[in-house]
Amino acid sequence: MTDSHPLRAALHGEVHARPPEALHAPLAIAHHVMWADAAARAASRAHLRDLLAGAGVEGPPEGANYFRAHLPGFDLRWELHTEFVSWTFLREMPADEVLALGQGEPQAADVAAPPAWRRALPGQCLTQLQLWAVPRDAVDGAATVRRLFDAGSVTGSTVISGSSDLHTDMQLQPDGSIRMLVLVGDTAPGQVSPRRLGRLVQRLLDIETYRMAALMGLPAARETGAWLADGEAELAALAEQVQGAAKADEAALLDRLTRLAAALESRYAATHTRFSASAAYFSLVEQRLADIAETRIEGMQSLHDFMQRRLLPAMHTCRSADRRQAALSQRIERTSSLLRTRVEVEQQQSNRELLAGMNRRQELQLKLQSTVEGLSVAAISYYVLGLLGYLFKGAQSLGWPFSAEASIAVAVPLVVALVWWSLRQLHHRVMGRGPDA
Repeated sequence: MTDSHPLRAALHGEVHARPPEALHAPLAIAHHVMWADAAARAASRAHLRDLLAGAGVEGPPEGANYFRAHLPGFDLRWELHTEFVSWTFLREMPADEVLALGQGEPQAADVAAPPAWRRALPGQCLTQLQLWAVPRDAVDGAATVRRLFDAGSVTGSTVISGSSDLHTDMQLQPDGSIRMLVLVGDTAPGQVSPRRLGRLVQRLLDIETYRMAALMGLPAARETGAWLADGEAELAALAEQVQGAAKADEAALLDRLTRLAAALESRYAATHTRFSASAAYFSLVEQRLADIAETRIEGMQSLHDFMQRRLLPAMHTCRSADRRQAALSQRIERTSSLLRTRVEVEQQQSNRELLAGMNRRQELQLKLQSTVEGLSVAAISYYVLGLLGYLFKGAQSLGWPFSAEASIAVAVPLVVALVWWSLRQLHHRVMGRGPDA
């Protein structure tokens, strides 16, 4: 047998992670989602062990992200996610509780857990859902819906191939929870198997969990939108100033553009991850809504319609803020490039003018050098001829047949030519060129 990849077992197990349970109606479910950082997520594991130890139940293995336990009076499901921890309490409903539910006096599923322990759940409560699944014939459905939900926002749809009804109003109750009611079909052909009911409940819990997680990007999107309005106005003003800016203003304009770009990049780094997470959570909400396959009950909006009307605009706001950040960054880059190009062109023009001035100065230096060389030839020749005059006068007394004046006159062109040639040789040697250059 070939060697297995070290991650094979873990990756294969993902398809079986967090499996839906087989559930039987009537059933009460309480679902708490606690927004938690790394410390709170670690504390939630210890908090779970405290509860389990009191009931004599062994805690989850180290590194586990999912745990299910049967405790006296209720079942508990604990799930550890990247940004939050969910606690789900499930409890079968006795006949008197079903009757109370029909009278609009429901009892939560988590009442069996120790109240002090529930109040101490680590993290910040993001959502709290109370869900009841009861047989259709156990309560008066229409009356129960009227008593449990707000008539102005209640939703109604059939699910599980039309065998069951789903209702909610997504309104916060005084205890901070929202309510959902599933009226489960209990006779053929509408009979619902425990597995199908378990899958429906899991998807409903996911919808509410991921809905709230997706909305975590909305406050950042609104704040970013206000900042972007100011940033876009500032960039427009800068672009206008760049068009008519004097050379002395360009450095200040480039500094303002750089500061605006740095502020935008800082905000983008702080919000892009949040917006990406919101988009991912929203896609999960849409998938779960598609999975429950709703059919709208006449006269009521479906849960999917409700989400599309309320949640979709919020997600568009997040997407718009993310796109506007990227667009503003590109516009700042283009404006900065234009300004830098303008500065570079002006620098090149200044360099050309500087080089032209240097060329003019060099030409003047060459002319002055030529003049100095001419004067040098005359001066040196004068002193050389003076020395020759003394030489010819002395030679005349020794028998030189020509007069000193005639000898000097004859020597003048020769001395001048020799001095000129010598200076040319020296000039070529100093300039690093050959004598024929």
